[in-house]
Amino acid sequence: MRTQVGIIGSGPAGLLLSQLLHLNGIESVILERQTREHVEGRIRAGVLEQGMVNLLREAQVSDRMDREGLVHDGISIAFGGRRERIDFYGHTGGKSVMIYGQTEVTTDLINARLAAGGILKYEAPALAVEDFLTGRPRIIYEEDGQKKELVCDLVAGCDGYHGAARPSAPAGATQVFEKVYPFGWLGILSDTPPVDEELIYVNHERGFALCSMRSHTRSRYYVQCELDDSVDNWTDDAFWDELRRRLPPDAAEKLITGPRLEMSIAPLRSFVVEPMRFGNLFLAGDAAHIVPPTGAKGLNLAASDVFYLSRAIIAYYHEKRTDLLDRYSEACLRRVWKAIRFSWWFTSMLHKFNDDPFDYRLQVAELDYLTGSAAGRTTIAENYVGLPFETFE
Repeated sequence: MRTQVGIIGSGPAGLLLSQLLHLNGIESVILERQTREHVEGRIRAGVLEQGMVNLLREAQVSDRMDREGLVHDGISIAFGGRRERIDFYGHTGGKSVMIYGQTEVTTDLINARLAAGGILKYEAPALAVEDFLTGRPRIIYEEDGQKKELVCDLVAGCDGYHGAARPSAPAGATQVFEKVYPFGWLGILSDTPPVDEELIYVNHERGFALCSMRSHTRSRYYVQCELDDSVDNWTDDAFWDELRRRLPPDAAEKLITGPRLEMSIAPLRSFVVEPMRFGNLFLAGDAAHIVPPTGAKGLNLAASDVFYLSRAIIAYYHEKRTDLLDRYSEACLRRVWKAIRFSWWFTSMLHKFNDDPFDYRLQVAELDYLTGSAAGRTTIAENYVGLPFETFE
């Protein structure tokens, strides 16, 4: 099989890239190791930065998001027995975030690609990428028990941390940076109304908590837990009791509980690989970087990679330019490291790392300072809604 751009992975990054290229007359084929049902059913992020919202509108897949998504102009941070609101709109010149689940984004993009006649091969795992340094890359993949190859001009590795794209890079060509946090998030998804109209981030002596949502009737809640904890150790009642202990009293009183739709434990870590380009092979999303979920940056960083990569590929085909392809990794990594920094900083302020009361008092003092300062509130707001994309043309 032959195409212009071979895309590995049918998560939001691969699908969004394919859609943007299609709208600019560029062919692509997506290879995905999982079934379509599995991809559409994965429970993931739900906070979209302003930049990603704009990119979905550019990709002409925003109708349902604009109709059903929840625009949020701020968040609350609870600490030291009180709650403070961070006004995004007021501190960023009118920017906001959109609450719209990654599962919904994925479904919208799949439907758009199939409606346009796009080629999405499910249960077709990529095994390796070859010849990407010679200018004629091939993706070796498996389909119906047989090895096949997809020949293309460019390859986008959007296949996550465990995919085939990054391991295909030449030996010794990458530098890896990683930080593993000593705790996880125990999360529950329930068909219950959210406890508040906006997200609540909680710093508490017992550990971090987060009140999030997917809609007006579906909530997503988290509590910090031990890294070696297990879902088997938690009943629904035990989770709700622990969450209630950590919430500010006004929120705890309003909390409506219900049976879980899903419960899982997510480890927290930061991971970056440099560079993100090897000849005609380009990494995007979790294949190149992972951030703790505290700052809601993972999905949005994947979208920013797609912003830069789509522009570079369009310039390559429409204007025979290679300069943007050459600048892709550098442009992405500048934004990646800023998001890594914010996620690390936000995580450090809100989570319990030890039992030292001195460290806890320092966290409360920092949160007190930040929320009491216009500059501090602006710092949180600017980073949370998403730093602007660089001019890339």
